Amino acid sequence: MKKLFFACALASVTAVGGCLPSPSADSSTSKPRESTTPGVTAEEATPRETIGKTTQNVLVLKDALGKGGVLASKEINTSNPLLVTAGAYRSSVATLAALAVDKAIQIRNAQSIRDPLPLSHEVFLEEIIRKGHGDGIRLPMLPYYQEYAWDEPNQKLVVVNFPARKEERAKQR
Repeated sequence: MKKLFFACALASVTAVGGCLPSPSADSSTSKPRESTTPGVTAEEATPRETIGKTTQNVLVLKDALGKGGVLASKEINTSNPLLVTAGAYRSSVATLAALAVDKAIQIRNAQSIRDPLPLSHEVFLEEIIRKGHGDGIRLPMLPYYQEYAWDEPNQKLVVVNFPARKEERAKQR
């Protein structure tokens, strides 16, 4: 039953995502809009493709929270069936990414001869994500209003929502 639900969820999200215009399709016919929300660029408020896309971009949690970000909740609060499906997909993708990072940290710590030291953001990107390397961890792309962040005190990968990006997107419509 769970497999059927997730297969339907993925099919629904893929179908909805395929109906949206790509950002590059309308960028050639019109100039970029100016942002009216302070601290948010028009590019940040532009939806991006997420299905099948990956990233190695991980922010510092303290900086992300300072820029108006809030820790993302795993709850799905909507009655629209398509949005429920998209929310379930988004939440599960973020959870799986965090699990992959946790496993990589466990392997790193097990291979360490001395006591493993806590990971700073720079060391996390270099040793765990391996940003820029072909064998690095490729995190699933999140929607335009979410980013991954490294929670250094808790040594966890978290997802941060940027509500200002959603507000800017609503103003653009």
